[in-house]
Amino acid sequence: MINPTRPLRLGFPVKVMGRPGMRANDTRRWQKNPHLKCSLEYIDAIFDYLKEVEIDMYRFSSDLAPYATHPDMPQFHKMVAESDTELRAIGAKARELDIRTSFHPSQYVLLNSLNPELTKKSIWDFSSQAEMLDRMGAGPEAVMVTHVGGVYDDHEASRARWIEGWEQCPQHVKDRLVLENDDIRFSAADVLWIHERTGVRLIFDYQHFWCLNPERLEIRDTLERFLKTWPKGVRPKIHFSSPRTEMREVKRQITPKQRAAAKAGRARKSKELVKAPVKATARTKTVLLPPIWTGHSDFTNPFEFATFMRMAAGLEFDVMMEGKSKDVSIIKLRPDLLRFAPDVAERFGIYAEDADELFADEAALEQGVAAEDEADVDEGERVREPELV
Repeated sequence: MINPTRPLRLGFPVKVMGRPGMRANDTRRWQKNPHLKCSLEYIDAIFDYLKEVEIDMYRFSSDLAPYATHPDMPQFHKMVAESDTELRAIGAKARELDIRTSFHPSQYVLLNSLNPELTKKSIWDFSSQAEMLDRMGAGPEAVMVTHVGGVYDDHEASRARWIEGWEQCPQHVKDRLVLENDDIRFSAADVLWIHERTGVRLIFDYQHFWCLNPERLEIRDTLERFLKTWPKGVRPKIHFSSPRTEMREVKRQITPKQRAAAKAGRARKSKELVKAPVKATARTKTVLLPPIWTGHSDFTNPFEFATFMRMAAGLEFDVMMEGKSKDVSIIKLRPDLLRFAPDVAERFGIYAEDADELFADEAALEQGVAAEDEADVDEGERVREPELV
C-alpha cells in the first residue's frame, strides 16, 4: 500500500553492473540441473547490495526459475513449489529492506499469438512468475509487465486478440499482469483501448511514448490516465529511458568483386561513413550509422528526466530506470539531480546532506564499468515479429 510520506523509488532491471561477479539467476544448462533455489541465493546477495547502495526497486530475471515451464523437461516443472521456503524468505527480506520487485517476461511471452499453443505456453510462463510472487508474499505493487505482442498484418485484430488471451488467464495471473505501451507496434492509445475492455493496469513507458504516438496524445494527460488504472492505495510505476545518440558501428562484408575493383583502382565512390580507411585487401569494413531512437542509452539524460518529472508534478509513481548501465545509471543520476534539479531530487528522497556520499559514489565510477551489450526486453531494435512455434 502507498505510504504517502515515502519518497518515490528508482529501480533497475536484472543485471548488477556496479559490483563485478554478481549473478541474477542460475544460468547453468539443463544438464547441470539448474534450480530456482540457486537463483534465490544470488538474489539474496543482490538485495544486500541494493541496501548498501540504497536502491529500493528491482526487476527479477525472467529466467529466475530456469526451465520451469519448458514443455520437454518435466523434471523442472515442480521447482517453484519445491522452493516455497526460499521464496517466502526472499519475500520477507524484500519487505524488511522495503524493496519493490517485479518481472518482465521476454518478448516471446505474449497473449495475442495466432498460434493457440503459444498463447497457452505464455499463460503458463505468466502463471509460474505470478506463483513466485505469490509465494514471496509480495503485495499488489509487485507486477509482471507485458506488451500486446505481434501485429500479424492486422493491427486491430491483433489488439483485440490480446483480450481473448487475457480472458484465458487464471485470476492469480490477472492480479499481477500489467500492460505497457511499446515503441513500434502498439501505442499508448492502443493499451488504453485494451484497459477500457479488461481493466488491466497500465505501465507508461516514456521513451516508447515518444517513439510511437500516432494519435498525438498529450503526455501529461496520457500519464494521468495510465496512473488511474492502478487501484487506490497501490503506487503505480512507470518506465523511463533516454535514447542512444552515438553512432552505431556495424561490420559489413566486402565481396571478392568489390575487393578486386579496389585493388584495380576501380572502386565505386560510396557515401558510407566508415570508422577508418578501408584497405584494398580488407575483407570487412566498419560502417558508422546514425542511432536508432528505440535503443536505450547507457545513462539517463538528467535534463530530460528532470523536465519529465517537473511535467509530472503532483503525480505519484515509482520509476524503473532502463538505462543499459543498470544500477550504475542510478548511481550517476542521483548526484546529477542534486546538481541540476534539486526539486526533483527531493521527490526521490535525495537531499543536499546526501551530496558528499553521492558525489563520492559518482567519483568511484571513474574506475570504469562495462555497459550491457545485449538489448533489453523493451528495446525496439529487434523489430521482427515473435516467432510462432
